[in-house]
Amino acid sequence: MWIFGYGSLVFRPGFTHLERQDAYVKGWVRRWWQASPDHRGTPEAPGRVVTLQQQAKGRCWGSAYHVSSNDVDEVLSALDYREKAGYVRHRCRITLPRRAAGSAWPEALLYVASPDNPNFIGAADPDEMAAHIARSHGPSGANADYLLDLAEALRTMGADDPDTFDLERRVRRLLGTST
Repeated sequence: MWIFGYGSLVFRPGFTHLERQDAYVKGWVRRWWQASPDHRGTPEAPGRVVTLQQQAKGRCWGSAYHVSSNDVDEVLSALDYREKAGYVRHRCRITLPRRAAGSAWPEALLYVASPDNPNFIGAADPDEMAAHIARSHGPSGANADYLLDLAEALRTMGADDPDTFDLERRVRRLLGTST
């Protein structure tokens, strides 16, 4: 089984896997539109994390993890718990740029938080989003660290994500840090 991650799974998968590859999904874009009341914020002051939104010509880079059939139940149980604040399982084809010639594009499991979940907060002014991220903190750490770690991982894989990189610049400015 393949699992595709586009948020914290990119830089901190936290589960056993046979292999990891840079990958992307077509028809989806990453958006900072989900509240995090359990990891990067609290119920009283949720952080802001990513979800996917469908977009016909979209492309979202992330990490694909090949999980052994022996580990699937344990990995899915852990991910269901980790992604419990509004995310649901979804399946789609992923593109693995390093796949063997002639092999089929694999299907992967990913978690998406749709607009009808209670923690969906939607779009906001980029400066407001940056301020929200800069001040939020939860049991898994600072919301800013989530953003900065994701931006660095995307940059390392050569992925283009203008929204994430713009938020990174704004948050760094607020925190007084440089790239």
